[in-house]
Amino acid sequence: MQDILTRLHALQRPQTLMRAARMGADSYRRGTHLRRLMGCSTLPRSGPALIRLIDMEAELNVQRKRADTGYNLIRHIEVLIAIVSEARMLRTVQGRPDAT
Repeated sequence: MQDILTRLHALQRPQTLMRAARMGADSYRRGTHLRRLMGCSTLPRSGPALIRLIDMEAELNVQRKRADTGYNLIRHIEVLIAIVSEARMLRTVQGRPDAT
């Protein structure tokens, strides 16, 4: 199984989406945003949260590529913001430099 951060590094998304996610990460509030995105009352640690967020984002990306009428650009950006933010937290805990 790939390391979570390796999986993140392998993600190839449009530059505009990633730029928006990085900009939004500065105002990310884990308690508010992650709880809303995941629909849970107890927040998971960053590692398990990232795995779930990556899966959510993959589905949104499939919808984007298919030009699915149910695709929600705002939600996609919100999930990417959470991914960038949770990855930063995980890197901090693991003592790795921030590569986002």
